This record gives sequence, C-alpha cells and structure tokens, in this order.
Amino acid sequence: MPKSSMKTIKRRIKSVGSTLQITKAMEMVASSKLRRAKHRAEALRPYFEAHADLLTDIAASKTDFATAFTAKREVKNRLFIVIAGDRELAGGFNSNILRLVANYEKENSATPSKIIAIGKRTIDFFKKKEREIIAEYPHFCENIKPGRCADIANAAADMFRSGEVDEVILFYTSYISALRQEPSQIQVLPFDVNKKLRIAGRDISGTQKTSKQEDINYDPSPEAVFDRIIPKMLLSLVSCACIDSFASEQSARRNAMESASDNAAEMIDKLSLQYNRARQEKITNEINEIVGGANAIS
Repeated sequence: MPKSSMKTIKRRIKSVGSTLQITKAMEMVASSKLRRAKHRAEALRPYFEAHADLLTDIAASKTDFATAFTAKREVKNRLFIVIAGDRELAGGFNSNILRLVANYEKENSATPSKIIAIGKRTIDFFKKKEREIIAEYPHFCENIKPGRCADIANAAADMFRSGEVDEVILFYTSYISALRQEPSQIQVLPFDVNKKLRIAGRDISGTQKTSKQEDINYDPSPEAVFDRIIPKMLLSLVSCACIDSFASEQSARRNAMESASDNAAEMIDKLSLQYNRARQEKITNEINEIVGGANAIS
C-alpha cells in the first residue's frame, strides 16, 4: 500500500477518534440531564395528580355538573400546545412528535388551528409551514419557570372560555423508560370528567364517587371552584409534559450518542486493523527488497 494511503488512514483514525470524544461527552451530559429531569418529574407528578383527582371529585359531587370548561361544542378552531426540543442530535425525538401533529392536522384539515410553540424545533417547523403561532417559547423545558407555565395555562383557559377556540390539545413526548419515548396527545379542554387523563404512560384521576365526596360542600358552588382550579391544573399539566418531554429528549440523545460512539469505536478498530496490515505489508516489502539486494550482490 502506498505511503500516502497509510497517512490517509491515520488521519481518518484521528478524525473518528475526535468524533468519539465528542459523542462520549454528549452522552455523559445527556445522562446527567436525564437524571435531573426524572427527579423533577417524580417530584411534580403528585401535584398534578392531586389537581386532576380534585377536579374529578368536584364533578362527581353533582349529577347535573356542567361548566364552561366541560362544555362540548362544535369545533371551529383548535389550539395546539406543541412541545419539542431546542436541538438536534436526538435521534427521531423531534421528528416523531412533529409528525404526530402533522398527521392530526391532516386528519382534521377542515378545522384551523392556532399554535403555542414550545421548543426551537417546534417554532422553526410551524414557521416554515407559515402557521399561526400565537406564542413562542424557545429554550423553555430545560429551565422551567412556573410563571411562564402559568402564562401558557391561562392563555389556553382564556381562549377556550371566551370561545376563541373550541378545543385545546397538548402534544408532547411521554417518557416511558430509558429505551422508550412515546409521542402523545391529550385533549386538555373541554375537560372530560368521565375520562382519565394519561401522563407518562399512567392513567390519572378516576370517576368513582365515594361517601366522603358526598359530604363535601363547595363554596360558592362546585362549578365556581372547578373553574378556579382548571388553570392551576393546566399549569401543572404543562409543567409535567415539558419535564417529561425534556427527559425523553435527553434519553433519546443519550441513546443516539451511545450508538454513535459504538459505531465510531467500531470504525476505529477497522481502520486500525487496515493500517496495521498496510504497515506490515510495507515492512515485508522492505525486507524483501533488502534480501533481494543482498542476493544480487552475492
């Protein structure tokens, strides 16, 4: 093998080695962020469960329970709250959730939708499609602020109550396990008191009425208390979904970087073997030339 080819192989080994260092570092960073996100999700989820259960209990206190937030009407406008990531290099994380939104829109193309876009990839996706984005939240999920989640929850509640939209749907990626992240959608409003909410692969809230619920009095009325709690429930739901999506993103990135690291290590092994064979071939050729020269002299 020519000397120039050996130099090319050596350069490739060095280049792939540099890539391996980067992917290993990104894998470690993603693992660290994933641990923190899982801890935050576990701490926040009981708060959301308590809100969802309380709403169901209030609704079960009356047989003819109905409020502005439970009223089903003809869907003329929809509001989508879409959560994706801020960066790439996370496998199919971003494309999977955005494909879910696109498919839903395709199936319901007759109904216009407004977008609350969370994550830079969400913003770029809908801007490219020239969609109506009413609020943008880039770099949101990693450092969630309750006040900003409250802005999203209050905007969704106000738009539904005023009749500006007739349905609010949340799209996010549910963290099931380190190897499984599931693009999901939740109909947030109108709130269905007979249907269980599902977050992170778990059903939240039930509809069974207990004797304790019958003894509770709500002042000034169950409907007024229900309407007051809805924005707080939406706040905790958005927070849970953002943290779940962030955990899913880090898990997907860690898996992608682990796979990239394995591929880089495998490529280095193959290139090293190729280089060693070329080097051995060069040494053998030099020995043959020396022996041939010695024989010619003798």
